[in-house]
This record gives sequence, C-alpha cells and structure tokens, in this order.
Amino acid sequence: MRIDILTVVPELLDSPLNESILKRAQNVGLVEIHIHNLRDYTEDKHRRVDDYPFGGDAGMVIRVEPVFNAVNHLKSHREYDEIIYTSPDGEKYTQREANRLSTLKNIIILCGHYKGIDHRIREHLITKEISIGDYVLTGGELAAAVITDSIVRIVPGAIGDETSALTDSFQDGLLAPPVYTRPADFNGWKVPDILLSGNFAKIKKWQEDLSVERTRILRPDLLKE
Repeated sequence: MRIDILTVVPELLDSPLNESILKRAQNVGLVEIHIHNLRDYTEDKHRRVDDYPFGGDAGMVIRVEPVFNAVNHLKSHREYDEIIYTSPDGEKYTQREANRLSTLKNIIILCGHYKGIDHRIREHLITKEISIGDYVLTGGELAAAVITDSIVRIVPGAIGDETSALTDSFQDGLLAPPVYTRPADFNGWKVPDILLSGNFAKIKKWQEDLSVERTRILRPDLLKE
C-alpha cells in the first residue's frame, strides 16, 4: 500500500508518521508513506501556492496550479484508488471507512490549509472528501495523520496481534468493553470476578453485554446507525 500526502507544511507530518506502528509497517514493507511539499510543484518564483480569494473575502486560498501539477506528477507513475481532501465539510470519518481505505493500493491525501482550496480542485481532482470532526484545525495535516494512522494500523501484519485491532471500538459498531490487567486488586479496586473465572464463553458474553450497554449510554447514535 502507498499513501502520498500533499501539504504546504510537511514538517508537521514527519514525526507522527514515522513512529510506533506506522514506522514498523514501513520498515517491513507493508506500506509506503510519502510526504510532498506543494511548494515544489508551483511555477511561482517565490514558491507561493496561495492567493487572495475572488470576491474580496478574508484569508488565502490554495491555488489550482500546484495541486494539479502534483497530482498529475503522481498519477504519471501509478493509478490511484482515491484522492482524498481533508475538509471540515467532508464526509464524517468512521471506522468503516478506515477499513475500506485499508484495502486500497494507492491513495493521495491533500491537506487543506489557509481558507481552503480553489473549489475547482474539488470539482475535478478530488474523489473523496473527509472530515474527522465538527471543528476547524489550522490545517489538514493533523487530519491526514489521523486518517493515515487509522488505515495503516489495520493493514494485515502492521500490528503483532491482528486480533487486537479487530476488537477495537467501532469495529463492530459498538464501543469496546472495559479492559483490566494485573494486579487483580489494587487499593481495594478489584477486577470483575468474571474476568478471573477462566470461563471464556461467559467472559465473551459479559464483554458483549457491556459493549452494548456502554454504547447505549455513551454513544446512542451508534445504535441508531
């Protein structure tokens, strides 16, 4: 799998995409992550990629030209399954979508920045628009890191124990049940007896019931979906 990220501030992505599971997945060849500076694709002698919006509104807008050049350059080497734009008004990101994206071969993620991007980019180049929540960030780099992390961690082989990812929250549309570890009794705070019983069928049922109950209380919207 290959993920290419287009950004005006590549430094923001260096650390989060080169640590922990993402680093290991790249080291063993499960995934390639390439960060591209949009300023390398502009024809402006000052390497500017933004300009004032038509209509007199405040803020700056990423121009069509550098994005078009970058996407064309990447597409000249391979086909891409999705070209994603991170935007507050995109489709709300879910685990289901992360699962789908993890099965693709090549993905481009364009990080929004400034006031946004020239809308013609969205009309003619972008195939998918994603929002990670109902709030606004300084740029789409953090959103791109979130999307990349959520995809790579479920690529087979990225996590040592693959069943761990399959039992995460949202994988089955529910929140995960509580988890405990040693010691079984700390300052009188005890682990539920069922988890110490060794009866794995009953433990599984207990976990499933708690997942439903926690979801009903904390995220009832998930049950409606």
